[in-house]
Amino acid sequence: MTKMQDIKKKSDAELTEMVQTARNTVREERFKDKFARKASIIRNAKTEIARALTELTARRNNGDTK
Repeated sequence: MTKMQDIKKKSDAELTEMVQTARNTVREERFKDKFARKASIIRNAKTEIARALTELTARRNNGDTK
């Protein structure tokens, strides 16, 4: 799991890519067989998505891009 300190150091392009990757992970896990799913993977991916989107929104509101 990525910490918020690491996320703040990334560029906007890296954050966008991270969101896309995490969304694909969630999608793939959700459509697996019922017994093959890993709830922790889905939970961690959703947390990464939320953290990255929070940072992107904060940057957009402050006009602070790297």
